[in-house]
Amino acid sequence: MSQTHTSESLTSDDFMASVKSYLVGFVLSIILTGIPFWAVMTHHFEKPLTLGLVLVMAIVQIVVHLKYFLHLDFSKEGKINTFSFLFTALIIVMVVGLSVWIIYAANALMM
Repeated sequence: MSQTHTSESLTSDDFMASVKSYLVGFVLSIILTGIPFWAVMTHHFEKPLTLGLVLVMAIVQIVVHLKYFLHLDFSKEGKINTFSFLFTALIIVMVVGLSVWIIYAANALMM
């Protein structure tokens, strides 16, 4: 029984690259969680600056998760997944945004 290797089978190099990607993402996630935690717990900065730091780190952490864990990028393999994710995000933003707009307008008409 011999195994035939196809182009889709994982080699050890592919496996190590995948593990490295997950480890880099994990370390970045820990750092991007630790910085805002430190800023909030130590009260080192004023409240507006702390809030800004937490928001910036949250946005950067979202990007890290999308790249390193969901593998969304514009490479040949990831382009379809990336565009599907962007389309889904657009639809969600539109549904939520338009719902808030409708509720706000209905509230204004009832006053």
